[in-house]
Amino acid sequence: MRYQQIQAPEHLKNHIRYFWTLESDSLHTSAQQFTTIADGCPGLIFQHADYGKLSQFDKKMPGLCLYGQTTKYAQISLSGRFNTIGVYFYPSVLRSVFGISADELTDSCIDMNLLPGIQANFESQLLQAVSVPQKVSILSACIAQQIKLNNKANDSLSQFALLQIIGSKGIIPLSDLQQNLKLSERSFERRFKQYVGISPKLFSRICRFQSSLSQLRSNDYDKLTDVAYQNEYADQSHFIRAFKEFAGVSPYQYQKKSNEIVENLAAMNN
Repeated sequence: MRYQQIQAPEHLKNHIRYFWTLESDSLHTSAQQFTTIADGCPGLIFQHADYGKLSQFDKKMPGLCLYGQTTKYAQISLSGRFNTIGVYFYPSVLRSVFGISADELTDSCIDMNLLPGIQANFESQLLQAVSVPQKVSILSACIAQQIKLNNKANDSLSQFALLQIIGSKGIIPLSDLQQNLKLSERSFERRFKQYVGISPKLFSRICRFQSSLSQLRSNDYDKLTDVAYQNEYADQSHFIRAFKEFAGVSPYQYQKKSNEIVENLAAMNN
């Protein structure tokens, strides 16, 4: 597998965390199975149809797929080989860039060709591109055009809440945050879901899980119980249950068997 991470151009850095590419040399006659891990961010994937096809829960995904927030782990499969480029967005991009209420794409995806303002030959341009810089340039131009077309101003209160939750790694008391924003609980949750795609509580839980996952990736702990308590889980069993919910495996299984070929996309080794 050849994995590459590419910085977003300067004018898109407020919207895109990074681009990534994944290419494999070998052709697999049987479908390969992978697990997507909940990460709090939407994204975009383009898989070249001549090389392989992606499916989720046995349902074929569009070749050019814009996806929303995921509330738990999911299983995807690839028939063929990877010839893939992806865009890893920041959490609020579906609304601010594409003009979509973010909760419409939670646990779902859409063929990006169906969005208003997408050029009829957009996917064919990607199919014909022969280099990664060309693909990045084509995708960047499309995203910039979507920003210009939709021109959605940030919901300043939801953006503030989003940054506070991320900054606290998911452990800020939401009742305090709601009161600071001078919003009712119902109004706070409704606005946040439209902006990010999931409730503030669930987004906080995913942030806390991702913080614990970062510790496992970097081996920054002595015992698993340390990871649980440092991320303010009530006890080890609560930590394991949350980890399984968002990663599909226990922390121990993740350590022993998981191979993250791309951030938050893993293959399980036997």
